This record gives sequence, C-alpha cells and structure tokens, in this order.
Amino acid sequence: MPPEPGPRPVSPPVSRPVSPSGPGLASWPASSGPVSPPGPPAGGEPPSGLRPPRHPVDGRAIGWWTGQALVLVAPPVLVLLLLGLLIPPARFWLLLPALVIAVPGLVYTLVMPRVRHRVHRWEITDDAVYTASGWIWHKWRVAPMSRIQTVDTVRGPIQQIFGLAGVTVTTASAAGAIKINGIDRVLAAELAERLTARTQAVPEDAA
Repeated sequence: MPPEPGPRPVSPPVSRPVSPSGPGLASWPASSGPVSPPGPPAGGEPPSGLRPPRHPVDGRAIGWWTGQALVLVAPPVLVLLLLGLLIPPARFWLLLPALVIAVPGLVYTLVMPRVRHRVHRWEITDDAVYTASGWIWHKWRVAPMSRIQTVDTVRGPIQQIFGLAGVTVTTASAAGAIKINGIDRVLAAELAERLTARTQAVPEDAA
C-alpha cells in the first residue's frame, strides 16, 4: 500500500493593508513612496497675493512716462547745445557732456516707459489692494482693506495731457502709501469712491 500523505504545510496568512475610511478621511495612497503635496485645484487660481495683479495700466501711460523722461533729460542737453553754439572756444567741452547725457537719456526715454507698462499692474478685491510696479527693480505691494486710512486721486500736469490719473492709498504701514498710477481719470475716480466705501464697511485695525 502506498504511504499515506502527511499533513500539508499551511502557508502563513498574507496581511493586506486596509485603507482607513470614514467621514472626512481619504484613502491612503496605494504606493509606499513619498507623497507629493497636493497642487491647486483643477481650473483654480492661487490667491491674489501669490500672483501678479490682474489689470495692466492704461496704454497712454507709455506716453506719460515718455514725457516725464523728456522733461528730465532734454533741458540739460538743450542748454549745453545752446552754449556750445554761442561759445566757440568752449564748444568741445560743452558738446561732449551734452552727448554723454543725450545717449543714455535717449535709451532711457525709449526703453523705460515700455518696460514699466509691462510691469505695472493693479487689482482691488473685497479684502485688499494689490499693485506691482517698477522697471529695473520690481515691487509688489498688498494693502488689506482694514489697514487703509485715506484714498486720494492725483493728476499731474503731464497726466492731464494724456487724460490719466493716479490713486494713492495711504495705510498704517511704514513702507508708505500704495499707488496705482497711469489709469484713466474716470476709472481713478471710480476706484477711489469704491475703496472709500469699502474701507468704511470694514472694521478698522489701523493705528
């Protein structure tokens, strides 16, 4: 007779991870590797303070900044040229500094306004005022509504020529006021009115 088979070895039970579940508790990831932090929701946007403000300044601001640059650069160049024509013995020594001022001044006049127009942006939400400004050094500012003290509109002589204005928002910050410059004068008046009404409705914590 063939020998009777002995008892078969029993395999140890295989433990399987159990995904916790319950209200507000998500399933664990299937992989055991490191888990990347979740990104922003699909189609969503980060808060205003983490991105550039939405609205660019008016296109006429390029002409305004160009006019400002000409007012700064043109007078000394014209004076030196005139003196060089009137004083022949000193002509070289007068025309040379005029050239030294005119060349970088021309580059500044042509480049600065266009770079500023790409950088300068603004946005007003129910909670804060956001601005981005500068052309070599870029500056982002945020002013919570509860910190705003005064709101003013400003129209300089060159701004008036181009139909522009600015809004100056004074806060209780040591960094100074936040300025939205180079926008349409009608829009500037509307923004000042809206900001004033909004700040009156927000509990003030400005010192």
